[in-house]
Amino acid sequence: MARPSASQSKSASRKSVTPVAVKFKAKSVPAKAAKAVQTPVKKAVAQPNKGRTSKSKPTDIRPLKIPKTTRWTPQEFMVQHLKSGKFKTGLRSYAAYRDLGVHNATDGAVQAHVIRLLGACDPEVVSIRHLHGVQFQFLYMLKGWMIGEYNGRRVKMEEGSCWIQPNSIPHTVLDYSENCEMIELILPGAFKTVEL
Repeated sequence: MARPSASQSKSASRKSVTPVAVKFKAKSVPAKAAKAVQTPVKKAVAQPNKGRTSKSKPTDIRPLKIPKTTRWTPQEFMVQHLKSGKFKTGLRSYAAYRDLGVHNATDGAVQAHVIRLLGACDPEVVSIRHLHGVQFQFLYMLKGWMIGEYNGRRVKMEEGSCWIQPNSIPHTVLDYSENCEMIELILPGAFKTVEL
């Protein structure tokens, strides 16, 4: 079978792929870079979402200050194989994280991990609206599905879905499958999370 030219494959992929974009404008404000992996969660001065189900409308939230990544230190070659990667709980009770070693290799500039959501979704625990102070947050769904609310927009992410969450976009996990697993890349490697 003949291999299509680069221009043919690009035009074919453009026709078959329909990306979903979440529009959210936010200005970033530089701050000193921190070395921690993630700062503790802070509660925002807002009414809690008592039912823990999100029927939120888009909100106007002041963006969090984020560390400015302007210069990269020399990076180290690193590799991590599936056998050597261990999932650990701790950050959230309903999730286990497999650190991919990128935080150490980039001297804290980038955080990368696989997130495995554990058990059935319990909205009382899981569906807490929050936001992150980040320069860049990218997720790719490896297995299963997850339904989320992103500044008033409800979206079902399925295997193969990818998305970017801009700085300070309010979002809530509403439901997920029991085999849900995704990869997440975040800049900078240290960031603030605020529950709303």
